[in-house]
Amino acid sequence: MILSDHDIRDAIESGRVKIDSPDEKYLENIGPSSLDLRCGRHFKLYEHTKFSLLDPADPATFENCSRMIELKDPNVPFIVQPNDFILGVTLESVALSADLVARVEGRSSLGRLGIIVHSTAGFVDPGFSGTITLEITNINRMPVALYPGMRVCQLAFETLTSPAEVDYSQKKTQKYQNQVFPEESRITRDPEMVAIYNARKK
Repeated sequence: MILSDHDIRDAIESGRVKIDSPDEKYLENIGPSSLDLRCGRHFKLYEHTKFSLLDPADPATFENCSRMIELKDPNVPFIVQPNDFILGVTLESVALSADLVARVEGRSSLGRLGIIVHSTAGFVDPGFSGTITLEITNINRMPVALYPGMRVCQLAFETLTSPAEVDYSQKKTQKYQNQVFPEESRITRDPEMVAIYNARKK
């Protein structure tokens, strides 16, 4: 079941949902059935002019494939150009108990500008802790400005039928626990990709 505003507040008070934030304004962003998160000041861009391929079975193609941009002035936006794909990050860090999951959804107001905040990874596992990396795409024909501190996405929380026996923090193949900055893909660490890489080396 999706948590209501009342249940979200209860989950925060009980520690089932932990929000690490520079201020308490996030409490004002609890909606009827979700919690809005704000845009952080760090963005990552893939260096597509320098690299010809990202191969999940070849870690070398991922080395130095992106660069970080930090916006130090909250009044200066990051301009997302048409058809651009960038990685952003939430201002708040989130931690979930073993009996809760969360879904990352875009905000309608940004969607109407053509901004998509997640490509496929809209799911936050039980036991996860960290900021949320946003997979941002602009499908508009016009550039769109994103400002640090603006509400950029929302989390809807759901209860599991029972707590996970092995939550994300205990998962052997977890790759993004306690992330702070926008993190590019670590798919090269997946066992099936490692197997292909090792087979090629023989």
